[in-house]
Amino acid sequence: MKNLFWVLLLGNVILFAVMQRGGFGWGEQEVQAQPYLHGDMIRLIPALQSVPARALPSSKPVPEPITASAPVVVPSQPESHAKPDSAMDAAAPAAANPGTPACLEWGDFSGPDLARATAALSAMQLADKLSQRQIEQDIGYWVYFPPLGNKAAVNRKIAEIKALGIREYFVVQASGYWHNAISLGVFKTREAAQSFLRGLHTKGVHTARVGERASKLKSTIFMLHGVDAATASKLTAMQNDFPGSTLNNVPCALTR
Repeated sequence: MKNLFWVLLLGNVILFAVMQRGGFGWGEQEVQAQPYLHGDMIRLIPALQSVPARALPSSKPVPEPITASAPVVVPSQPESHAKPDSAMDAAAPAAANPGTPACLEWGDFSGPDLARATAALSAMQLADKLSQRQIEQDIGYWVYFPPLGNKAAVNRKIAEIKALGIREYFVVQASGYWHNAISLGVFKTREAAQSFLRGLHTKGVHTARVGERASKLKSTIFMLHGVDAATASKLTAMQNDFPGSTLNNVPCALTR
């Protein structure tokens, strides 16, 4: 046991001496010197995340990132060919489709406006495309001269308004309070009667009045069947000359 101790101790001493002399045959001259680092030749490697994905080894292909300069192309949706609602088609104005004949109602008219509208429509030579119907209302408004004292006064007033260019009038012949009153026009609304009265003022008539007429008032509605877009446009322009009138599209069955 003592001999083993001394053998191990001697081996350690020999090993220590050999290492102090440079190891097992390796001298300092055999150790390669590290090269000197030149600062001006050093180049930093970019951060890992800035290296393109294709440079990274991977078992799966990595798609290239999308940049702002490469727009994403979205496939366009197929155009819808759905038909519009039939209710919307019925409400569309006739002029929206020039190839489709229109059926219209224009009214309602009475008194001087009826005569003017009749003349305007006759000039358009619509033949069998034009018809009319009458309606009755229980109340209306009229523009009139109050009752005059006798026949001579009535004749003087008629001569006076004719000199101002007024040709449409009616003398009330019935007995009672309104005997010898002169009607210049009967209208469905007070607004229409007031508008007519303002027109008379511009002609020099200043003593006429607007009043309510509590009796049956007949008026006329014109019906136009299968007119073209050009005729419909003319009627729309003519409507501006008749305040209070309305021009509406209607089903063609109502104009026959």
